[in-house]
Amino acid sequence: METSTEGMPEAHSDGPAEAGTDTASATAAAAEIPAPRAMAPASLSPSRAGDFMQCPLLYRFRVIDRLPEKPSEAATRGTLVHAVLERLFDAPAGERTVPRATSLIPGQWDRLREARPELAELFADDPEGERLARWLGEAERLVERWFTLEDPSRLEPAERELFVEAELESGLRLRGIIDRVDVAPTGEVRIVDYKTGKAPRPEYAEGALFQMKFYALVVWRLKGIVPRRLQLVYLGSGDVLTYDPVVADLERVERKLLALWDAIRLATETGDWRPRPTKLCGWCDHQAHCPEFGGTPPPYPLPVAGSEQGRMGPD
Repeated sequence: METSTEGMPEAHSDGPAEAGTDTASATAAAAEIPAPRAMAPASLSPSRAGDFMQCPLLYRFRVIDRLPEKPSEAATRGTLVHAVLERLFDAPAGERTVPRATSLIPGQWDRLREARPELAELFADDPEGERLARWLGEAERLVERWFTLEDPSRLEPAERELFVEAELESGLRLRGIIDRVDVAPTGEVRIVDYKTGKAPRPEYAEGALFQMKFYALVVWRLKGIVPRRLQLVYLGSGDVLTYDPVVADLERVERKLLALWDAIRLATETGDWRPRPTKLCGWCDHQAHCPEFGGTPPPYPLPVAGSEQGRMGPD
């Protein structure tokens, strides 16, 4: 799971004030909360690279405008499951059992809500707690399935939730967070990523591996070691996808990222961020700002080359 928060908006509520709240007081209170500051891109993570490839305008909304996004049940469940799998390795090998893992779920959910108060809105319309109970049950089943795919009692990760960052010779800074790094007694490195969704069809496997090759490139540039294996563990479908990279793979990824960064820099300088409609638009939080849905992007907040700032679309 890619959990880098680079360029993401600061968490805050943008919902209406409660009934009966004095409008002037609410406005004054809101004025005390600084709006997210627009930022020029300074680095690249797998998630943000994926955003730009999916839709340059989405990248702009997330990285530069830093527009708020509503939390989703699916993404939050993924974060919860990742936290449980990470914490399980705090226990001695013999105690890494299914009951021990599932018992961690309530506490990790409490910690997650404390760290991110906006998550309270996920189940605000669930006074009896029925949806929450089903949601927690789904998280429990994902954790249980992991034990059918890997045996944590036989694993001693070298790193968990490892933040990695490397600067290429071009000056491009790459960064991300790796779920797990295993190192064999012989020194061979395996990078592992947990996915709470289902494995992609074979024709889409390359896209799924992009994130892992990104991590492998960073590790190679940092340590001079090409990871022996990249492993995606799909808890939603019970599949494990593996790939053994070679230097040529990582060099191709590096060239791709450099070209991508050139395109991002050009869009940043010109303010020209084109939407790229796909079936994924249905899940986008920013339709109100997207020209493809009749919306208008906010004024471009960075200096641009030329006189028509932030203009999008053909002449």
